[in-house]
Amino acid sequence: MKILVINAGSSSLKYQLIDMADQSVLAKGQCERIGIDGSLLKHTPAGKDTVKIEEAMPNHTKAITLVLDALCNKDHGVVSSLEEISAVGHRVVHGGEFFKSSVLIDDGVKEAIKACFDLAPLHNPANLIGIEACEEAMGSGVPQVAVFDTAFHQTMPDYAYMYGVPYDAYENYKVRRYGFHGTSHKYVANRVAEIMGKKVEDLKIVTAHLGNGSSIAAVDCGKSVDTSMGFTPLAGILMGTRSGDIDPAIITYLKDKYSMTAEEVINTLNKESGVYGVSGISSDFRDLMAAADSGNKRAQLALDMFIYQVKRYIGAYAAAMGGVDVIVFTAGIGENTKEIRFGSCEGLEFMGVKIDAVKNDMRGEEALISTDDSKVKVYVVPTNEELMIAMDTKAIVEG
Repeated sequence: MKILVINAGSSSLKYQLIDMADQSVLAKGQCERIGIDGSLLKHTPAGKDTVKIEEAMPNHTKAITLVLDALCNKDHGVVSSLEEISAVGHRVVHGGEFFKSSVLIDDGVKEAIKACFDLAPLHNPANLIGIEACEEAMGSGVPQVAVFDTAFHQTMPDYAYMYGVPYDAYENYKVRRYGFHGTSHKYVANRVAEIMGKKVEDLKIVTAHLGNGSSIAAVDCGKSVDTSMGFTPLAGILMGTRSGDIDPAIITYLKDKYSMTAEEVINTLNKESGVYGVSGISSDFRDLMAAADSGNKRAQLALDMFIYQVKRYIGAYAAAMGGVDVIVFTAGIGENTKEIRFGSCEGLEFMGVKIDAVKNDMRGEEALISTDDSKVKVYVVPTNEELMIAMDTKAIVEG
C-alpha cells in the first residue's frame, strides 16, 4: 500500500509518498507560494536530486495536480499511475472535541473541521482546502483520512484540560486546553516502547517535543494525560518566538503601556517573544549558544529559562503520573542539541535520572543517553509525523 501524506498550509503544501510495505519514503516535496507569483514545486524522489518545477499555482487544486503529475512523471516519478496510490492522509491541526482519533473523511468530518476554524484560523482552513483539492484532483474513489494534532490529547481528564474560568466559557465556546504536536508525541511514545521491547501500555513516559515550537506531554499507559500547550500553541514553555505561559494580566498591562491593541499584544507574544524576545538576538538555538559562549548574558538567560522550564514540566508530569519510566527528547532541538538535553535532566537525579555525557554526545538519531544504572531511562527518538499519519491512514483504510 502506497499512501500520500499531505500537510497543507495557507500558501504552501508539503507531501510525502510512503510505501507501507517497508515504510520507505518514495518521494517528498513542497509546493511554495500557492496563489502568489513565483510558485515553485520542489520534488525529491528517493535517492535522486531535487527537481524544481516553476509553474503558476493559483490554488491548492493546481498544486495537488502538479504533485500528482510529478509522482507519475516518466523521468522523476516514482509510480507508473495514480492507481498505485491507495489513500491520502491529511494533517489537520485542530479537531476540537469532535475527534479523539484519526478518521475517514466524509462530509460530516469536513463540517466538523469547519466548525474548528475559530480555534485554528491559520491552519484549519488551509487543511480543508488541501482535502478538497485532493478530492477534486484524485476523485472520490481514493479514501482520505484526517489525522488531527489535537486528537492524541483528547484522553486528558477534565481536571487537566479545564481552565479556571467561568464554566459557561467552556460550555458555550469550548475554552479549554487542547494541546498540539499530538502526532509527534504519539509517534515517539510508541516508538520508544518498541525500542525498549515493552508495551506502551506498561510505561509512564514524558515526551519532550523541543523545536521552534515546543511542547511536553505526560503519556501514561499510552494515553496523553496532560500537555503543556493549551487553548492555542502559545501556552506552555518558552519557545523560539512564543512567550509560553504568562500571567494573563500582562496582556492588558502591555496594551496600556505600549498603546497597543489586544491583537497587537498577542502578535507580540507569538512572534516577538520567547528566546528571541529575551535574547534580542535570534530564535535559533545555535545562534543563542554561540552568543552565550561569547559572553552574551541575555542569550545565556534565554537558554537558562528554556532549560529550567523543560525541567520543571518533566518534574510536574512525573508527579501527575505518580512516577516516570522514560523521558524522550524529539524534534529539532531535542534531537540535535546535547546541551539542552543535559541541562533539562541535570538536577533530576533525585528522581532517578542520570545522563551519560558520552552517550549524549550525538545528533539526530535514536539513542539511549542515560547511564546504565539510571532508574529512569532517557532516549532521543527522531520524530516522524508523516509516518505516523501514514500508519493511521493505513489502519483506518484497512479496518
